[in-house]
Amino acid sequence: MDTPVPDVRVRTVVPDYAGMHPLVADLVLPEGASMSVMSALETSRELIRHSYYRYEFATVAVTHALSAVEQVLAGRLADDDAPLDELVRRAADAGLVSAYLAGELERGLRLRERIARGATTSAAVNPLRAVDLVRAVFDTVAALLGPAVEAGGAGEGPQERLVRLWEEHGSAPFPASFRGADIDGTDLVLLDTDVAALVQRELEGGLDGEGVAALWARVADLRAVVPRLDEEYCATYFTRLRDLADLVAARHLPPAT
Repeated sequence: MDTPVPDVRVRTVVPDYAGMHPLVADLVLPEGASMSVMSALETSRELIRHSYYRYEFATVAVTHALSAVEQVLAGRLADDDAPLDELVRRAADAGLVSAYLAGELERGLRLRERIARGATTSAAVNPLRAVDLVRAVFDTVAALLGPAVEAGGAGEGPQERLVRLWEEHGSAPFPASFRGADIDGTDLVLLDTDVAALVQRELEGGLDGEGVAALWARVADLRAVVPRLDEEYCATYFTRLRDLADLVAARHLPPAT
């Protein structure tokens, strides 16, 4: 049998196959997962390890891992029919997963969709980034299967979550390297400023009709922008901003009839 040949594209990541082991060492299978979930997670971890020999395995690891979190979310939310992007959003809204994890899962979903449409190839993600995205799946599964978190967890109401996220956002500096950047014509600094002002107006007395309309427009901008942010801190920053906007917008939904 021929000896596997290292993929030359991995030379900038690790010097040899042994160097792949530390990359995936903290991807520990969570307790309490079903056999199918454990299988998907373990396979994803080993795909990253063996991307030393085939670079594309790293991207495949990310897309395969999503099946594990989809199974767990469907069970936790008791909904076998909703698509994964909706399940992720509902879990984030309920405080079951953090804004960062939700953002990473959304980026994994966007990658899977782009591959399915032929917009990118299976070489889209390098092994280091694959570890980040797969770790988000491992951490999400562990959080969903573990005990409820008291602070910022499932028992947190919308008002408490809004106040907490607003305080977190106020203490977080804007991503310096993204000043002056725009995505499809949406200026990120202006987007941040606009949404923050609208949230503050809501907290200080409530939005009028014009403010609500402006907020919904910015919600649409955030939903388009956030999945396209690949830099970790910037993605976390704007995911939290989107969550803030969603929480305020939910207050102004028309009553059910």
